[in-house]
Amino acid sequence: MPPVSNDVRPFAALDDTDRAILTELAGDGRLPNNALAERVGVAPSTCLARTRALRECGAIRGFHAEVHPAALGLPLQALVSVRLTEHARAAVDAFRARSVRLPGVVSVFHVAGAEDYVLHVRAASAEALRDFVLDHLAVDPAVQHTQTSLIFEQARGSG
Repeated sequence: MPPVSNDVRPFAALDDTDRAILTELAGDGRLPNNALAERVGVAPSTCLARTRALRECGAIRGFHAEVHPAALGLPLQALVSVRLTEHARAAVDAFRARSVRLPGVVSVFHVAGAEDYVLHVRAASAEALRDFVLDHLAVDPAVQHTQTSLIFEQARGSG
């Protein structure tokens, strides 16, 4: 999946109906087309066509199941902050491309501030998390520093 940009220009042409469809699907991605059409006040055929167009333009990036990490055998979660040694575009892009493929990485955030990236990671145990940091980040010449924060609890916001 390509990185998410903060550029809103590709979505400037979306109208209120498109945004209503997106809002409903963000709340329940399994909503059947007929129910979705009824909620947003359009015909099912119109709703289906608009939903397809929203997928094609990248407004809908995919559908997924939200699975409890412990059910996957990965009950430990952490945010690993990463400071890079170099900030040339090629080095930054290369780190992002590598980091999204690392085992246990849920999300990669390019951030402003003292650190360059924050990786949301899931692991089977504290030892597995330590091994992840040592085997994949500490040995990476592009990584100057890491700091790991354990996630005690996660709650999804409504936004």
